Amino acid sequence: MASLKELRNRISSVKSTQKITSAMKMVAASKLRRAQEQAEAGRPFSERMERMLASLATRITVAGQGPRLMTGTGKDDIHLLVVVTSDRGLAGGFNSQITREARKTIRALKNEGKTVKLLTIGRKGRDNLRRDFSRDIVHSVIEADKPKLSFSAADAVADKVLELFDAGEFDVCTVVYNRFQSTIAQVPTVQQVIPVALPEAEEAPETTGNAIYEFEPDEETILRELLPRNLAIQIYKTLLESAAGEQAARMTAMDNATRNAGDMINKLTLTYNRTRQATITKELIEIISGAEAI
Repeated sequence: MASLKELRNRISSVKSTQKITSAMKMVAASKLRRAQEQAEAGRPFSERMERMLASLATRITVAGQGPRLMTGTGKDDIHLLVVVTSDRGLAGGFNSQITREARKTIRALKNEGKTVKLLTIGRKGRDNLRRDFSRDIVHSVIEADKPKLSFSAADAVADKVLELFDAGEFDVCTVVYNRFQSTIAQVPTVQQVIPVALPEAEEAPETTGNAIYEFEPDEETILRELLPRNLAIQIYKTLLESAAGEQAARMTAMDNATRNAGDMINKLTLTYNRTRQATITKELIEIISGAEAI
């Protein structure tokens, strides 16, 4: 049985930990509000961009023509996975579920005989995937949100992806990230960005009816300009979604940790009181026994 001093030290240690987790919960909650607003504000823009590309792409009817970012290389032998995680931990299962989804995708592609290359965003994803797939990592980005998350960070990642694509390093590019759904739920999402996965005709919402538009310059030239921008926009969307999901997961994890610390303090306090009472009772019995012996 632990001594009273050991129990006091343990209670003091848990109380210190509880203060830290409580402070981290409040910090994450304050950051979550802004991150959630940014993620939700970015969704309509990225969705509208996809609809615009789909509208333009339907006008290029000749198979095999059009920008390579839309039509692809004609092969799907080499896949580039962009895995988006966080740089910091203490966020529950936020990073582990992304790396788990990435590992699942990697193994599925390799079982089909495909070559897989990895571009990681975030220190946690890089460290976790490097254990088994270190040879497949071609580029890593850490602290993309320093000093704050901006479009320039996504633009830099998009430039790197386009550089690899132009060099013929891959045929298909897919982004794996956590989509923010609610404070307690982040959904692992796999989205193909090269070639652009355009929405199906029956899935695309009706926007223009039978309206006829004339484009200047032609549709293909417009697509060549829009597709690189769309790549940066889609990556920026994943960074915003991931940032909101990270803060939500951290807030939930720290709230659970604070509650668990409180429960542990209560149990240790109860044990301490019982041990102290037993010690006092033992001392009284010894005093009484000694007095009776005299």
